[in-house]
Order: sequence, then structure tokens, then C-alpha cells
Amino acid sequence: MKPVKIAAYVLIVILVLLQYPLWLGNGGVFAVWRLHREIAAQQKENDQLKERNRTLEAQVNDLKQGLEVIEGRARSELGMVKKGEAFYQVIDPKSAAQPPEKTPPVKK
Repeated sequence: MKPVKIAAYVLIVILVLLQYPLWLGNGGVFAVWRLHREIAAQQKENDQLKERNRTLEAQVNDLKQGLEVIEGRARSELGMVKKGEAFYQVIDPKSAAQPPEKTPPVKK
């Protein structure tokens, strides 16, 4: 073999050995690409949580300041009615056609 060919092979091996950490190593291109994807996913989750926190903070402020909000919640969640008001219950025709479920007798 000629010394030029040996030198070319040695240089190719050195080039490959130098490229390995760049592409596949701990701080390589693929690792950086993966970290960028993880950062983007975390930022998206953080944005969603910030929006949720803003909503909860607005609800807390409304509950602290206004009686209308408390009254609205009592009406919708607890089914409360003011004095002098008439309560009307609207029944869905589909659910009214089904017979009520039988409950097992309670043992004493």
C-alpha cells in the first residue's frame, strides 16, 4: 500500500471519530433536537396552566366582590330559589319515557 492511501484511510477514520460525538453524543444534534421538542411541550403546558390560573383568579375575585356570582352559583349548582319565585323543572321527553331504575331493598 502506498503511504498516500494509508494517510487517506487514517484521515477518514479520524473524521468519523470526530463526527460521532457531534451527531450521536450526549450534546449532539439529536439530543439538542429532542430537548427543543421537550421545551416546546413544556411551554405549551405552562401556557395552559397560566390560563387556568387566570380563570381561577378571576373566579376568586368575583366571589370576593360580588353577591351576584354567589347567588348564581347557588342557583345553578345547589338548585336554590328565592322567596316568592316559582320553580319549574323541565323534563327531557327521552328520559321521561324510560322507567325508573329499580333499587335493591335496604336490609336492616
